[in-house]
Parts: sequence; C-alpha cells; structure tokens
Amino acid sequence: MAISSGSGAPADGSSDRRPDDKRPVLITEAQASFEEQQRARIRKYSIMMGVRIPALVLAALAYTTWHNGWIALAIIAVSIPLPWMAVLIANDRPPRTKDEPRRYDHKTPPAPELDGPAHKTIEG
Repeated sequence: MAISSGSGAPADGSSDRRPDDKRPVLITEAQASFEEQQRARIRKYSIMMGVRIPALVLAALAYTTWHNGWIALAIIAVSIPLPWMAVLIANDRPPRTKDEPRRYDHKTPPAPELDGPAHKTIEG
C-alpha cells in the first residue's frame, strides 16, 4: 500500500482518486467502518433472498411447461436452504488477520505427577 504524500496523491505518483472525492486518504491498513461492513452484509442477504422468489416462480413454470415434478422439486430443494445460508453469511464478520489478538489463550495444564510419596506395601 502506498503511503500518501501531503498533497493527497499516492506517493508512487498514481492517482486513484477523483478531484471531487472528499474521503480521507487511507494510509493505514484499518478495517472498513462498521456501517460499510453492515451495508455489504445487507447487500449479500438481499441478493440471496432475492434469488429465492424467482426460484419458486421458476419451479412453477418448469412444472407447468414440462409437467415434470422432479425438476420443480429439484429447484425448490435448492431454494430451501437459501434463508439459512443468507442469515449465516449476513451475520458473519470479516475474516481475522493473523495480527489480530485472540481472546482465548489455550494453556495446556501441567502434566500430573506420576511419582508420589512412597507407600508401604503389606504382604501377607
């Protein structure tokens, strides 16, 4: 990533911004804002759920056109898990980077001691 010079243009001389762009120059590797992440998740959810209704209409058209219930059932079967997948994908966060600290620090417990105090053996 090129670090910006003070003039607003990238240090390597290329200009990837329009002159009327009011956004600040990104000089760090910061994540996208929460609002941008949420918009992207809403867009993914809307697209996946938007595919479901046309799939059901397509199943009805396939049944009326070919009089074959298996094709219609196959299309419906593909559209059944779409809401579940849409929710999972929409609620997912961006992938973690290896620089991001982990919250759970797994520490292995110390090995138990096998050698205990000497016990007297009573033989009869």
